[in-house]
Amino acid sequence: MDKKIKLIYLILILTLNFSCVEKKSTEKETDSPELVATSKTNTLKFTSAIRAIFQDSKGNYWIGSHNEGVSFYNGESFNYFTINEGLSDNQIRSIQEDENGKIWFGTANGISVYDQGRFTNYPSKNNNLLFDWDKTRGNLWFYAWEEDGINRFDGTNMNYLIFPKPKNKKPNTSYGVTGISKDKDGKVWIATYAALYSYDDKMVNIFDAEKLNLKDNEQLHIRSVLADSKGRIWIGNNGIGVLLMEGNSTINFSEKNKLIHPTSTRKGDNKSQPGTLEHPFAIEEDSEGNIWFGDVYTGAWKYDGKTFKNYAVSDNPSKPMIWTIYKDNKNNLLFGMADGNIFKFNGKTFEKQF
Repeated sequence: MDKKIKLIYLILILTLNFSCVEKKSTEKETDSPELVATSKTNTLKFTSAIRAIFQDSKGNYWIGSHNEGVSFYNGESFNYFTINEGLSDNQIRSIQEDENGKIWFGTANGISVYDQGRFTNYPSKNNNLLFDWDKTRGNLWFYAWEEDGINRFDGTNMNYLIFPKPKNKKPNTSYGVTGISKDKDGKVWIATYAALYSYDDKMVNIFDAEKLNLKDNEQLHIRSVLADSKGRIWIGNNGIGVLLMEGNSTINFSEKNKLIHPTSTRKGDNKSQPGTLEHPFAIEEDSEGNIWFGDVYTGAWKYDGKTFKNYAVSDNPSKPMIWTIYKDNKNNLLFGMADGNIFKFNGKTFEKQF
């Protein structure tokens, strides 16, 4: 009887050990992004523009391209994910991390969330249209294609919130989302081509061409927005440069600082001349409170509160455009370029980071 008990006990121990090894192996495979990556390289291989940069809570970098998907960099190698691995689209507009460590991608055709080696996708626009924003909650906001609203995830459902329209809206005006920024009080600022919106979980406010004090010959075409640490709202408008909102006052900051060329059409259809800031597609604040602007044609601009300084970030004159500026977990300022490179500002000059 003792021998039988020992044999049963031995079999039980072996079975439990095997189950634990199998479970650990499965968890490792599930969590490893290499299992679904389309390829791996030692250097970043993107040749299309860098549209989004994000460093997660573990220190890994996620890099979104214009039409080649996303790359995951763990400090050693770059892994790549495309629609073949489950992404909604290969054009990445935004990257975020939720409180559970899931990575969310706003793409040109839907929203993707990456969790434990798998993608789950949501459409750009669903049939659950909501006009009352107060019925939703959640800190994750997403671009919703060239439509009339914005997506907000509440932890379970993706809600499509409809924008209230300005009374002087033109029939052919687009309300596609071009930028999202949260201020120090938690208010969300949403840039669209045709208007700027703010939302404080109670009320949606609209800032159209009239409220932003545009002139008759100026066209509202917002491409970026930043709510800075001082409570100021910086608005990048294609063609007429930077608008600055402080309290109830809004000025054309580029014009005030003589950064719009006298011959500019102010419609975004002409190439900026050297020394001008007319096409700011990216805005960011560094750890010292300086405001940075990325222009389509004239490189990076740094504003320290008194003076401007202009930098040529890339040595590629045919693709000088800065698509995105990102401050990482160590306060490094990273610039995503139109040629697929990423540069870091070292305090004096720019050096290639990826």
